Parts: sequence; C-alpha cells; structure tokens
Amino acid sequence: MSHSFQTKLLHNKHKVDPVTGAVSVPIQHASTFHQFDVDQFGKYDYGRSANPTREALEDTIAHLEEGSRGFAFSSGMAAISTAFLLLSQGDHVLISEDVYGGTYRMVSEVLSRYGIQYTFVNMTDLENVEAAIQPNTKVLYVETPSNPLLKVTDIEAVAKLAKSIGAWTFVDNTFLTPALQKPLTLGADLVLHSATKFLSGHSDVVAGLAVARDEELAGKLGFLQNSFGAILGVQDAWLVLRGLKTLHVRMEQSVKSASKIAAYLEKHPLVKKVYYPGLVSHKGCGLQHRQAKSAGAVLSFELENEEALRTFVSSVEIPVFAVSLGAVESILSYPAKMSHAAMPEAERAKRGISNSLLRLSVGLEDEQDLIHDFEKALQATSVVKANVNGRVYHGNLG
Repeated sequence: MSHSFQTKLLHNKHKVDPVTGAVSVPIQHASTFHQFDVDQFGKYDYGRSANPTREALEDTIAHLEEGSRGFAFSSGMAAISTAFLLLSQGDHVLISEDVYGGTYRMVSEVLSRYGIQYTFVNMTDLENVEAAIQPNTKVLYVETPSNPLLKVTDIEAVAKLAKSIGAWTFVDNTFLTPALQKPLTLGADLVLHSATKFLSGHSDVVAGLAVARDEELAGKLGFLQNSFGAILGVQDAWLVLRGLKTLHVRMEQSVKSASKIAAYLEKHPLVKKVYYPGLVSHKGCGLQHRQAKSAGAVLSFELENEEALRTFVSSVEIPVFAVSLGAVESILSYPAKMSHAAMPEAERAKRGISNSLLRLSVGLEDEQDLIHDFEKALQATSVVKANVNGRVYHGNLG
C-alpha cells in the first residue's frame, strides 16, 4: 500500500524498534563495535563508518526524497562540501548566482585553491546556463527557490541539460524540503539539505543531509563521507528524526501564513519589493507551482533604504532577528550581514542583494499577530505617519 507523504513521516521502517518495540529510534552512542569473527566483520565496526541511529535518519531522508541512499553530516555546509569533493582538479561547476553565502565562500575561496573552476549564472535562464557550459563542466548546482531572492529554476530542464553533457545536477532543497518539492523525481542526481532548518525545525540542532538518486553516485558519496568524516552525531541525528515527524503540519501552517504575509507586504506602500514565488507577480510563480506543491515559508522584502531597515528591525517584536530559518518561531534575517556576509558587497549588489533587503522565515505564530507587528514596525520607519507619493498613509491592519 502506498501511503501519503504525511503518513510516511510517521510510518516507515524505523517506526518501531525491532528489539524492544520502542516507538522512538534508540540512540546508540557506541563509537566502536565488537567483532565476533576475524574474517567476517559485522555491519557496524566504527562509528564514523556507520551507526544505527544515524543510519535510521539516512534511511528516512532517502525514503522521503525517493532516492537510493541518504547521508547525514555535521552541518549543511559539511554535506555541500563533501558533495563538492566528487569533483577533481580541472573540473568546472555552474552555480546559481544568488546562492547561499556559505556555498559561495566554499566554491570561490576553497575549491578554487584545488584547481576547480566555477561560474555563477542566472539559473532561471536556460539559454544563459547553456552558454556558460564548458567542456570540463561536471556539476550544475541549483538552489530553487534561491537564497535570498527566491528565484525559481526549472529543475527538470537543468537536469536534462546536465545529462546531455554527462554532468551531475545537485539541488539544494533546504527551503522546500521533500514535503513540498522532490528534485530527484525531476531528474536531479543529488539533493542537499541544511537539516538545521525546516527538517529539524526547532532551532536546536545543526545538521546536513544528502540523498543520491542512484547507487553508483551513492557509493562515491558514501566513500567520501567515511573518508572526510564530517558525520552527524547520534544525539543530533535523533533530534532531526524527531523533528521530521511534525514536518508536514509545520510546513502546512507556515506556508499558509507566509502567503498571507507576502500578499500584505506586497500591497504596503512602504515596502519596495517582495520576493515570494507564491505571488502571481513573481516571475517564477507558474513554474514553482508546476514543480513543487507550494511556494514555501520563506520570503524576502526590500525597504526604502538601510535606515528604514534598521528602524524596522529595532521596532519589530515577534520574529527572532537571527541567522538561520525554518524554525517554529519566525526568524527575520539580514542577508547582507548574515547569510551572505561571505559574499563581497560588489557581488551582492550585482545580484540584487541590497542593504535594505530582509529575509523572513515564517514560523507557527498567528499570521495576524505577525502582520500587526509588521504594520507597527513599518509605521515606525516613517515616524508614525508616512507621506508616500504626496499622500498620508494611515496603515491597514487587515
């Protein structure tokens, strides 16, 4: 019987411990395992190579992403960095231009030292992508929706292009999770997650996950995971497993609120621009709803200038002003000084990541409470009453 995604989160091969019947995966702290035979070792020998608790998480994410094999790492960047180790000196990678700042730093400052070439490209324009391909291009690396401008890339089209040149397609699926988007079913070869975000969902763990579509790639990544050794600890693996059980209901509520907040902000005269693929005004709206179940729970919006941003941040009360996203509490972030601080200002400006841009990850608070809070903070940016285009704006708390 084929169950829905919502049911699979709770009812999978790890729902019950086969030894005790426990309905929570046991935490196995052992770093080493006794071998009962000199010539035939058991499944587990050393904690870096395999651990039952970590394996439960790896099996679960592979099942949810409909992939061949999953891998759990000590952080999202550990997962991404290990995936990039599939490249060799002289290889070339194409990457979404407004990619997460940590990925930008890894590619531009670390991989480049080992002779791996890279090109940042607007992945929403397939002709652009095709023109940027080089004879040594081995990976097309996609973030969709992208961070922080929420650009939408056609995963299936990029994957077909990659296959035509014998390259892999890697997709960072952190913003949407397999609850809303499954890149492997659209032709991607490897899906990556910062499990710190929506998958765990409670701001209490740092973790990364990867899922390979086929066994050949899984074998290569498994070798690198064991060799590089940036594995996820068992306590953190258990926390992610626990968080996954509520993923569906958390995403459902956060997406519902995000769509209402995005619509409110788009109509507000003190907001210059809203970036959210659920809005019909968003260039990628149609594609987003063709390849994903919804637009997700993250949006960005731009205020008039940096001074207005500072006033807004100091006036808003409900969201946490912090690095990260995807938690039960709403998180307001400043990309220029947080997620994309590793990207030089000139590069940020080139991509449209301005000093007046804020990113909002919508949590589980009542959306009207958030809207009222934003209304108050926006009014503070104009000293209670804003004279916009020659008229006095009194606000709309609806």
